[in-house]
Amino acid sequence: MQTTSVKFYSLNYRQTATYGAALLFVAGNIVLPQFCHLVPQGGLILLPIYFFTLIGAYKYGWRVGLLTAVLSPLANHLLFGMPPAQMLAPILVKSVVLALAAGYAAARFRRVSLSIMAAVVLFYQIVGSVVEWGMTGSLMAALQDFRLGIPGMALQIVGGYLFIKYLLRR
Repeated sequence: MQTTSVKFYSLNYRQTATYGAALLFVAGNIVLPQFCHLVPQGGLILLPIYFFTLIGAYKYGWRVGLLTAVLSPLANHLLFGMPPAQMLAPILVKSVVLALAAGYAAARFRRVSLSIMAAVVLFYQIVGSVVEWGMTGSLMAALQDFRLGIPGMALQIVGGYLFIKYLLRR
């Protein structure tokens, strides 16, 4: 398994760069879902709302990730009605868990690899699904990402790895 060293940042809330980076990742999390929703059930299958949260938190730290995790679903909901209101809380929980897990993994391992990306994605999905089950009382709803979203999880793992490795080297 190839591991690549990449420069990681841990931006804080006093830096303007934190907000600039978060806004770019939020914009990505607004545009990517719009393309994915052109495919029938594209949002449910490709899980696009999480993609740039993963990248932002991994490359620039949990604070950028947390801003992206909270603002992306809210902005998408307000602008496009997606995610629907009843799904907003579970998606916010998964997004926040993803941001914290990705930020932690980057700080802990100081490198990017497919196995680390896979661990982060599986962690947020498992924890998020358990929380969603508790929130909704529906095991089927909680496991929806595992029933339909495997392509999206694979996209996050492989796409996130490639994005960080090749496009965010500096």
